[in-house]
Amino acid sequence: MDASSDLASQGSGTEAGRDARKDAGSGQPATRLVLASASPRRLALLQQVGIEPDALLPADIDETPRKSEPPRDLARRLARAKLAAAEAALRGGDTTPTWLLAADTVVAVGRRVLPKAELPDEAADCLRLLSGRPHRVYTAVCLLSPKGRRERVVETRLRFKRLSSRDIQRYLDSGEWRGKAGGYAIQGIAGSFVVKLVGSYSAVVGLPLYETVSLLDGDGYPVRGAWGEAK
Repeated sequence: MDASSDLASQGSGTEAGRDARKDAGSGQPATRLVLASASPRRLALLQQVGIEPDALLPADIDETPRKSEPPRDLARRLARAKLAAAEAALRGGDTTPTWLLAADTVVAVGRRVLPKAELPDEAADCLRLLSGRPHRVYTAVCLLSPKGRRERVVETRLRFKRLSSRDIQRYLDSGEWRGKAGGYAIQGIAGSFVVKLVGSYSAVVGLPLYETVSLLDGDGYPVRGAWGEAK
């Protein structure tokens, strides 16, 4: 299957979102937004502000941190890598103006990057490290548009309450931690662990909405196209 066919098979745009961006003369999409992510959280955040991607194009990249790589630099590098991989997959004969969006989120305590927990022991180690202490979440957003490339890195500071062994075990039992950076999902049960948050809540979930909408709007994407249809 070629890239254009694969892209079409992954389309997720709503009719309202697509109709708001159609060329009145040809009936064809005048613009196209592609989200280089398989994250349901990032998709839901875009939908929250009335933006519906026309397609999802996840990028499979190596997310291993480099030796002594600062967390902020890691988030930026991975978002750029996802954007580059998706851009390569999109190359073809389609001339539709395209906005390609990629993001990556990194959780860190000091310079120590916490993993995306896949095993209970990994999540437990993360939670014990985060218990009662501050940490930072870095989310990088990269945009490729007809105007060029732009990016932002958003830093959010958080502090968890002191977690008891029971808190940790019950949270592990929930399964919400699986595949999450730092071993937790703030939009779920772990939201009750947060004593303080300074910065962007949506960035901790996976996509800073203010910065993302500003990037899209600044590069000419019709971010308000479907607001009239919002319920």
